[in-house]
Order: sequence, then C-alpha cells, then structure tokens
Amino acid sequence: MAQQQTGSRKRKAPAVEADAESSPSQGLAAADGEGPLLLKRQRRPPTCRSMVHYLKVREVGGWGPAGLQGFDGEMRGYAVQRLPELLTERQLDLGTLNKVFASQWLNSRQVVCGTKCNTLFVVDVQSGHITRIPLLRDREARLAQDQQGCGIHAIELNPSKTLLATGGENPNSLAIYQLPTLDPLCLGDRHGHKDWIFAVAWLSDTVAVSGSRDGTVALWRMDPDKFDDTVAWHSEVGLPVYAHIRPQDVEAIPRAIINPSNRKVRALACGAKNQELGAVSLDGYFHLWKAQSTLSRLLSIRLPYFRDNVCLTYCDDMSVYAVGSHSHVSFLDLRQDQQNIRPLCSREGGTGVRSLSFYRHIITVGTGQGSLLFYDIRAQKFLEERASATLESSSGPSGRKLRLACGRGWLNHNDFWVNYFGGMEVFPNALYTHCYNWPEMKLFVAGGPLPAGLHGNYAGLWS
Repeated sequence: MAQQQTGSRKRKAPAVEADAESSPSQGLAAADGEGPLLLKRQRRPPTCRSMVHYLKVREVGGWGPAGLQGFDGEMRGYAVQRLPELLTERQLDLGTLNKVFASQWLNSRQVVCGTKCNTLFVVDVQSGHITRIPLLRDREARLAQDQQGCGIHAIELNPSKTLLATGGENPNSLAIYQLPTLDPLCLGDRHGHKDWIFAVAWLSDTVAVSGSRDGTVALWRMDPDKFDDTVAWHSEVGLPVYAHIRPQDVEAIPRAIINPSNRKVRALACGAKNQELGAVSLDGYFHLWKAQSTLSRLLSIRLPYFRDNVCLTYCDDMSVYAVGSHSHVSFLDLRQDQQNIRPLCSREGGTGVRSLSFYRHIITVGTGQGSLLFYDIRAQKFLEERASATLESSSGPSGRKLRLACGRGWLNHNDFWVNYFGGMEVFPNALYTHCYNWPEMKLFVAGGPLPAGLHGNYAGLWS
C-alpha cells in the first residue's frame, strides 16, 4: 500500500476495511397442483416463433413438455452466462455518504442500503433520489452511546419480502421493518448481542438469525400478534411505536485451539430446504447449525484459506456453500465426504473477496480492487471475454477473464488522504455489496475505498 513521507518521518501504513477485528475503542473497523392427464397434443406457444428459438428447441428435442422444460432451462442458463459481458455501468451519486456495506432490491427501481456512517437509505436507481430511513433506538439510550458505530453491515429481506432485518442505531441491535412501507416493527436490543451485528439470515418469513462479533448467533421469532404485549419505546416527536423483543435462542461459536479469541461471526447463509444455517467466523472456521425452535450445531470445519473470511453465500440448486477470503473462494459441498469443487483464486492483488452471490451455476465475485468476476461452478472456470467476430470466424472466448471494472465513485480528500495517498487521484473501491434484479437483468453494486481511514463511496447500476 502506498505511503508518503512528511519531512523525515515515515507514517505507518493505514489499516484496511477488511474484517473489523478492532475493538470499539480503537475507532477504525479494520457487509402444484394435480389434474387428469390429457392425450391431446400440446400446441406450440404463440410467442415462440423466432428462427433462433426454433433451432434451439430442435437441439433440445422437440416441442413436447419435456422439450419445453429442457429448452427453458437451457435458455436460462445461456442468459445467466452471457449477461455479465452485456452489462454497462451507470454510476449513482450518493453525496458524502461513507462506504456502502449492504444492499437489497425492494422493487424494480428501489434499493435499500446501509453504510459505515450508520445511514439506512433507499435510492431510486432511475431518478437517483435518496430517502433516509430513521434508525431504531434502544430502550436504554446509554447502551447505544457506549458503542462507537461501525455502521450497518447487513440488510436482508424475508422470503415473502414483507419484513426487512438490519442493524439499529446501536450496531449491537437487530431492527425489523415492515415492507413495503418501511414502518418500524420491532427491535432486539439489550437481551441480544453484546457487540456489533455483522450478518443476518432469514430461515422463514417469521424467523431470523443474526451473527455478531461477540462470537454468538441469535435466533429471533417475529410474532406480530404478541407485539402489543411487549414494552414499546416512543419518541417525543411522535415517531411510530415499535416493540422490543428478545431472542428465542443464543448460541456461542466454539473456541478454536488456534486463535481462540477471534471467533467473531462475520457472515451467515441459510440452506432453507434443510433448515440449516452456515456461519463463518474470523478464526478461520465454517460452522453448520440446525435451525428449528432452537439452534443446534452440527459441525465445525477448518477452512483451507482462513485469512479475512468475510463473506458467505449458498447455492440452492447445487447445495453448495461458498466462502470468500483474502484471495480465494472456497466451496463446501457437505453432502460429499471429499470436496470435488476446487477453490478459485481471485488474483486481485490480495485485496480480498468482499462480496459473493450465486445465481444458478454462476457465482459473482466482488473484489477489493473495484472489479466484478464471474465463475462458472459447473465448468470450474471464470467466464471469459468474447473475441471480436471476423469474416473467417464467429465470435468466441478470447482466453481473457471477464472483468467488469467499476467507476471512481467519490472520495473525500481529507487529511488522511493527503498524508497517505496525496498523489493518488484514482483509488479503487472495494465492492462490499452487490445484488441482482434478475427479472429485469439489472445489477446494483456498491462499496467504497478499502483503507479504513479513507472516506468515500461508490454505487452503480449495471444493466
């Protein structure tokens, strides 16, 4: 990392916004139905009349139901594989907000985001308009004041998209909002975590799990019928009343022999079909829990790459977990005794994998160097750029890895920037979060500069 000398004195290299291992006092946080069978011949759908469609269907095997199903699956896979190289960027202006750590699509044009500066907001990707959402406060204000804010690292919607879970004004607390109005519903504060919440996952429409750097995972059950019986907090300026809830279960991550004090929970992912919960801790372990009325730990696995394990995702189609680390993505297929999917190396200068997402067989990787990479887990190779077509040949893979480079965003040229990075006008943004709107083929990407002391942001709509 670049350094600059002031006079004859060298300044120490700044920390990066990597795993937020420092304590609050340190200031810098190192994101069907059945019916009778008819023998009648199936008619061809009236919308499927293009020559390309006809040729593709002929390859799959005819117009029968099986052919249509196979064709649909093939076309979906083809679209997923070709979409990344067709995306183009339009940057969004976020003003002076600092580092977007989390994001989720609310609808076809609105994305909700959380930042390091503890701001929860909704951005309209068409107009660029930003609406700030009030954060929920603890019942005891002193508890929140004792915590130096690390920002909002997690935003998750329940399966029916009727509830949103994120952090409160106190980063230790779990805040639940109703959708689509974003009215506050409840807050889990003093009976929950004792340190910052870094991850949230929904097990069902009414059950959520949170993971904290205090080394615990907490299971929360939302029962709106009982909220009226709980103690509610109400502000003097007439903000809506919301309930204060306590977790149904809290379980601690087991202490490892190696680095036992660093069992901070950094990421969660849910395998809904089996009611299982995956968790990654900063001591380099993956933990699997059975999540029903309580949390029951099934296993703990030492990860092959255990530096900066800060993101985790799950592929429902293939029942595979993916863990992002300092320079690799590791795959865990817990159905197999032996792992058949080899880890992939991001080769992005050791700045780390900062965000991951699965869609079908393609995994999207957001790096600390401001680029997006795309990996085909079936072929076990990165997607490649297409070579230009010539008179002698059609376009095909060029052999170069497909990489989407994100724009400059905004950077505050403050004293920290002057002292350490004064000569660098262009500084790559870590892509801490990205989320797809697949029905409309859109990708929202956001983040900010990787060094902890730098203040800035990036947000872009790729479509």
